[in-house]
Amino acid sequence: MEQLLSPRVNSARLGNYVAQKQPVRIVGKISNFSQKGDTALMTACDGGEVKIMLNAGHNMVDTFVEVIGTPIDPSTVRYISCTNMGANMDLKLVNDVVELTFDPKFQGRLF
Repeated sequence: MEQLLSPRVNSARLGNYVAQKQPVRIVGKISNFSQKGDTALMTACDGGEVKIMLNAGHNMVDTFVEVIGTPIDPSTVRYISCTNMGANMDLKLVNDVVELTFDPKFQGRLF
């Protein structure tokens, strides 16, 4: 996966990228924003919780988003940007795709 600029991960795989400080993409459902608006809590596609450290210019408006960010620790990402994905999404399907990208039999063939 080293050739990818920002691999898609779930909450279980997020910790693998902390030491590298490599941007990742994580898809999930935003469950709430902090009162200050500087953090958001996401339920990732595998059901784990991820804290998103936001900046003042964030554009998160939909329920489901794909966040590009830098992992701070195994459960926290510093926001770089996001893609709003609407109000409905099959997170199980998203998680299945994420897991397939890490399957050795597909490395270099599809992903």
